[in-house]
Amino acid sequence: MTATTATDLVTLRGSLEQSYDAIESICARLDEASWHAQSLCPEWDMRAVVRHLGMMERVMTGWLPASAEDLPPLDRIAPYETEAAALDDASFATLISGIFADRRADLARLTEADLERPSWTPIGQRSYGGFLEMRIFDFWVHERDITTPLGWATDDGGPRAEIALGQVESSIGYIAGKKIGLPDGSSIRFRLTGPVVRSIAVAASGGRARAVEQLDQPDVELTTDTVTFIQLAGGRIDPQEQIDRGAVYWTGDGELGDRAARNLRFTI
Repeated sequence: MTATTATDLVTLRGSLEQSYDAIESICARLDEASWHAQSLCPEWDMRAVVRHLGMMERVMTGWLPASAEDLPPLDRIAPYETEAAALDDASFATLISGIFADRRADLARLTEADLERPSWTPIGQRSYGGFLEMRIFDFWVHERDITTPLGWATDDGGPRAEIALGQVESSIGYIAGKKIGLPDGSSIRFRLTGPVVRSIAVAASGGRARAVEQLDQPDVELTTDTVTFIQLAGGRIDPQEQIDRGAVYWTGDGELGDRAARNLRFTI
């Protein structure tokens, strides 16, 4: 079954355009040392993060899936990597801006019906709109892979953050059940204080953890902010450091709360 995107075209288009703007702004600020400083993404410097983002946008340029079996032109990856590797930092930033300009033109031509097209994605069949939501998540996380270690401020609210959080929230049953190991008969509530305020409840029964609408008395309530929550889910930051600085804390079952705080990672 093809997943249907929950986000309208105007929001998706605007969120992707803002993502492109954010990365272009970062590129303009990076100096020679910063381009090659360590990002939050293991084994990648800042330039490698930007190169990764540009790669998938180059692949997607001009492509709309005819079916879920219609792969994007992945043969563009090798020439892109070769071209990018040969460029100095300023020329590389110009290359990235050109790719984003092409993608903005693609987005301008999109229709609501296009969002419902069955689509290949790196994690299996989704709608094309669902693929674009995944791209927004990727941009949101990788933007902070650069800005967090540099100490640069980011806009952490709004539709982009909502979409990024939604990608984590859609896997919350897996996170709670498989990563945290929520026991049958137990429940947890994640209280996110902002910039995106959210209460996410999960209960385990029959050997499976599932999101539920409401929990009156969860066994544990874990509290943190949106950015910390998503970065922990992405394996980008050290849970112990967040616990020590009070960015993550819990009430209720102490052992379960501690386990939850340390085991949110489901992707990297």
